Amino acid sequence: MLKFTVKTEDKHSKARLGEIITFNGKITTPCFVPVATYGAVRTLDPEELKEIRVEAVLANTYHLFERPGADLVKECGGIHKFMNWNGPMLTDSGGFQVFSLGKGIEHGVGKIGFFPGLSVSKIKRVSDNKNRFGNVKVTEEGVTFRSYLNGRIYEFTPEFSIKIQEKLGADLIFAFDECTSPLDSYNYTKLSMERTHRWAKRCIKAKTREDQGLFGIIQGGRYKRLRIKSTKFISSLPFFGIGIGGALGRTKREMRNVLLWVSENIDDNKPAHLLGIGQPEDVLLGVEYGMDLFDCVFPTRLARHGVILTKNGKINLLNSKYKRDFSNLTEHCKCKVCKRFSKAYLHHLFKSKEILAHRLATYHNLYFMVEFINEIREAIKLGRFLEYKRDFLKRYKTKDSRQDDF
Repeated sequence: MLKFTVKTEDKHSKARLGEIITFNGKITTPCFVPVATYGAVRTLDPEELKEIRVEAVLANTYHLFERPGADLVKECGGIHKFMNWNGPMLTDSGGFQVFSLGKGIEHGVGKIGFFPGLSVSKIKRVSDNKNRFGNVKVTEEGVTFRSYLNGRIYEFTPEFSIKIQEKLGADLIFAFDECTSPLDSYNYTKLSMERTHRWAKRCIKAKTREDQGLFGIIQGGRYKRLRIKSTKFISSLPFFGIGIGGALGRTKREMRNVLLWVSENIDDNKPAHLLGIGQPEDVLLGVEYGMDLFDCVFPTRLARHGVILTKNGKINLLNSKYKRDFSNLTEHCKCKVCKRFSKAYLHHLFKSKEILAHRLATYHNLYFMVEFINEIREAIKLGRFLEYKRDFLKRYKTKDSRQDDF
């Protein structure tokens, strides 16, 4: 039986402890969900994820459709059996690829633009009448993708996205939407949001499986009126949960505003998933405004580039100063990597392009995120979340942590 329960609420913010019951296990919230794009968290196997105490993973609908194909996964018995993962799983809808394969490439930006102080009039914006971007074309019916693998044309509709996700068989799935760019104009964002609302209704109608919880997705970009309207509309529909999607602004301050508008209008009885967000400072901000789930490639991608997460900020193991640093990878971490290996050894592995470097760094970074989330949960339980947030950011703030707006 699918069920979401709020266990504890913070008195000084919207932070809360909760529990999502799925047919494949329990998710304690807040929860960070590592991304397993092709049914694998890169370099780690499911047993290592369990060892780290990862509770759930998120696979990518579009990429699994491309290869190996949803029918093959269904033939195996679903994505859980295919990747030998016996815990809760999520799949996105393919809506993020509308952005990442389209405007993301055209504009060279992510979900959050980070253009501090830049005048809106100077930002390159999308024409309100233009709906073709690179390998993507958006219409009322759905989205046409040109495959990055073989150039073939695929059409995703809300109904098709749900059909694929039902074949994959994840516990929590998402309605098909258009993930907008932080550079989109108000007019285009409004048109896109309204179309996403119509698609949301089509997704609800298309869903047939009772063992999957469907999340609707709030859009509206960085625009207050649109975010509030979308939050109220998606909250009014019979979704199991609510995702906060699309562009979250050009600065951290704009992201804070978006979360404030959403938190004031969202249905608090449903789990809220802040899509594609995973930097520690952003997770803290999301928790403060009532977000329950987070997913992001952030810790695993950083790991593959030699960047390690610590309570004092990020360290880049490629830096030559670590060549003769024989101290443990991090000072206080209890993961098996930090207990056994030095910074000098991992520096050597990365310089030698050894695959083991990626494995060890990924293991540590995910262990860090799980411990970080556990500390957040404990702080909420003790009624001191805002105090914990302040203390964490005071230690964590470094030159490569964008926290100027905090």
